[in-house]
Amino acid sequence: MSRQVRHPEKVRNVPSPAKRKPAWIRVKAPLSEGYQRTLEIVQNNRLHTVCQEAACPNVGECWARGHATFMILGDTCTRGCSFCNVTTGRPDEVDPFEPSRVANAVAKLGLKHVVVTSVDRDDLPDGGADQFVRTIRAIRRRSEITSIEILTPDFLRCPPESLESVVSAGPDVFNHNLETVPGLYPEVRPGARYFVSLRLLQRVKEIDPSIFTKSGIMVGLGEDHKAVLQVMDDLRAANVDFLTIGQYLQPTPQHIAVDRFVSPEEFEDLTSLALGKGFLMVSASPLTRSSYHADDDFRRLQQARRIQTGG
Repeated sequence: MSRQVRHPEKVRNVPSPAKRKPAWIRVKAPLSEGYQRTLEIVQNNRLHTVCQEAACPNVGECWARGHATFMILGDTCTRGCSFCNVTTGRPDEVDPFEPSRVANAVAKLGLKHVVVTSVDRDDLPDGGADQFVRTIRAIRRRSEITSIEILTPDFLRCPPESLESVVSAGPDVFNHNLETVPGLYPEVRPGARYFVSLRLLQRVKEIDPSIFTKSGIMVGLGEDHKAVLQVMDDLRAANVDFLTIGQYLQPTPQHIAVDRFVSPEEFEDLTSLALGKGFLMVSASPLTRSSYHADDDFRRLQQARRIQTGG
């Protein structure tokens, strides 16, 4: 198996000292007993998590509560997005026993809500859809009380049946992140297509309107305010229920640099604007990530829908 890192020539310069992390973005080191227990369960089941692979700043807090976001289809991505810390290269063969190990870890952790994501697998004819289906079914068999949230790739160039099979497996929340505004795709997300991702989210609702849909973007990459508002409008046009907005953090000097740190007050303004556009829920803060507090957010989503429908 061969692996490679991002191409340095595509990366902006490392930020100056003036752009170093402000106080509101700092987090505690992961040293708790809960963190150690979660780590042991992940390691014993030979699983990957986006918490580790993507260097999530919230890993200490989430793992202390026994919450991990499982990353299926291996730890090597076929794309090289300039913001992402996951290894790029040629992936291993799909592991047929991975779904059952994820289900076992979910049961061991006693999760009432689980998030399952994956690397991009452009080498597979279905983009990895079947592994999502098998993982959802394995969790359902092992833990009937657990609600399931999936964070999928875009299934670019896959047949329509790929997405349809995943939706038909019945996840409770279907998440696919736009990541950034369309004008920054060539630099930030070169292997993806903005309108393909939008259409994917729209198609999920067409197949099964009962599934909550979710998407997220990062700010601090050089986007302008109008472009962020346009993304909100595009997502609402696709009937997306839940929007997350978080601060981009540069994982290593080889990744695209932070353009600016967005203040907590600006995140509050973005929350108000997004709610005004009709999202059922919005999570926007410097440390917001797709699966951050996903269990609490799912309950809030259910409540918001009941209020909206009068049920």
